[in-house]
Amino acid sequence: MKTTLKGKHLVRLQDWSNEDIDTLMEIALDLKMKKALNIPHHVLQDKTLFMLFFEESTRTRNAFESGMTQLGGHAIYLTPKATQIDHGETPKDTIKVLSRMGHGIGIRWCDLGKGNKYINEVAKWSDIPVYNMQDDYWHPTQGLADLLTVREKFGTNLRGLKFVVSWTYAPKYVRPLSMPQELVTLMPRFGMDVTLAIPPEFKMLPEVWKMAEENAKKAGSKLQIVNDMDEAFKDADIVYPKSWGPLAYTLDEKEGLALIDKYPQWVVNEKRMELTKRHSTYMHCMPADRGIEVTDGVMDGPHSVIYDQAENRLHAHKALMAATMA
Repeated sequence: MKTTLKGKHLVRLQDWSNEDIDTLMEIALDLKMKKALNIPHHVLQDKTLFMLFFEESTRTRNAFESGMTQLGGHAIYLTPKATQIDHGETPKDTIKVLSRMGHGIGIRWCDLGKGNKYINEVAKWSDIPVYNMQDDYWHPTQGLADLLTVREKFGTNLRGLKFVVSWTYAPKYVRPLSMPQELVTLMPRFGMDVTLAIPPEFKMLPEVWKMAEENAKKAGSKLQIVNDMDEAFKDADIVYPKSWGPLAYTLDEKEGLALIDKYPQWVVNEKRMELTKRHSTYMHCMPADRGIEVTDGVMDGPHSVIYDQAENRLHAHKALMAATMA
C-alpha cells in the first residue's frame, strides 16, 4: 500500500502507478464498509473541496459532494459564470487564490481542445490537489469507480478477462472521447484483454491508442480493434457499450452527427448479451439513452451492474480525497 499520496494531482490515471491505484481500491473498500456499518470516518474534518463545473453533472457532482460531507468536510459548487472565470480571470490567478482557502479542487470541462489544457494549467500553479472530474481526453474518477466495480465482481486477479469497450448509437449530439479512452488505457494495465468494437470512423485519438498499446504490451495483455459488435460481444466477461463522437475522424459537428446516424444498428439488446459469457456484466457510466443505445431489458436485466457502478463513484471519490487531502 502506498501511503505517500498526499497532495498528488489526478489529471490522468496514466500518471499514477498500479500501486497508487491499488491503494485507492483498498481505501475505497474500507470506506465503503464503514459507510455500510454507519461508522464515522471524518478524516477530512474541516477541509474544503472546490468543484468547478463547466458542464452540468449528476453522478460526479453528487459523489464528490456527498463524499466530502461523509468525510467530515465541505464541498463548494462553482461555475465559470458564478466566478470571475467568465470575465477572463486566468487559471493561475483563480487557483492561487483558491489554494489559500481550501484543500482540493475538482474540475469538469469536456470541450475538445479546452478541458484538458485548462486542468493541466490549473495543476501547474496549484498548491492543493487537482482532480480531473472529466475532460476532453480523460475521465479518471469514473475509471477508478469502474475498476473498483470490476474487482468487486471478479476479484483482484483480472488477468485474461475479456473486457469489451463498444461504441453504441446515440443521436442528437457528439459525446466526448474521454470515457472510452480512459477504459482502453486503464484496463489492460490490470491484466484484462481489451477489445474495442467500433465502426471505422470512431477510433480513439492516435496518441491515446498508442498509449493503450504500450500499456497492454507492458502488462502482457491483449488489445484489439474489431468493426463488428457481435464478434466483440462473443464470450465477453465484461461489456461496456457507450456512445461517443467520431472526433478522431472529423471535428465538423454536422458530419459527426451524420456518421452517428449511419450506424443505428449498433445497439445493446438481449440477443447480443446472449453472446457473452453466462456470468458477464453490462456496465455503463450513465446516463444511457434507454430504448435507443440500449434496451430496458439489458439495463434492468441480470447482467447489469450499473447501479453498483454508480454507487462506487462515491466510494472511489472518497478514497481519492482521503488519500490526497488528509
